[in-house]
Amino acid sequence: MDRSPDDSLLPVGKVLRPHGLRGLLRIQVYAESDAIFERAGKVYLRGEGGEGKEFTFDSSQPVKANFILKLEELASLNEAEKYRGAEILVRRDALPPREDDEYFWFELLGLDVLLENGESLGSIVDIISTGGHDTYVVKGRKGEILIPGTHETVKEVDLERRKMTISPLEGLLDINEI
Repeated sequence: MDRSPDDSLLPVGKVLRPHGLRGLLRIQVYAESDAIFERAGKVYLRGEGGEGKEFTFDSSQPVKANFILKLEELASLNEAEKYRGAEILVRRDALPPREDDEYFWFELLGLDVLLENGESLGSIVDIISTGGHDTYVVKGRKGEILIPGTHETVKEVDLERRKMTISPLEGLLDINEI
């Protein structure tokens, strides 16, 4: 099924590179685990051109900080190489329900980050999974700032208004200043 993914598909990871000769993919997952793929059954890979292709999940396993993903339709290094850098998407209805204070990465990317006094720091351009908590990469007029995704720092997330309010730990915003 070759078609462009629609709004019912949500990004849950990224293909980093092929792994081995049998069509395996080394991937980064934006969720806490790779269980989302088994739950979904089908995944979609979208390349830089925006075209999407559906694949059937076979298996996945953790490898260091990433995962190895096997899709039934990919059987060779040449086939897997076509999807280097591709976005991995699943249907919205395959996502598990989330707790009130949990957010999917796709919901947080692009949020404006504000201090409690209303000062804008910029927007979230990337999220780094560090194991204990996520770290938000915020890009704004002061350059890039790394914000720990902890309850101490993040005071409010308002998805409707597309903003996150933070109370930075002492010294957090002084790192880039000389």
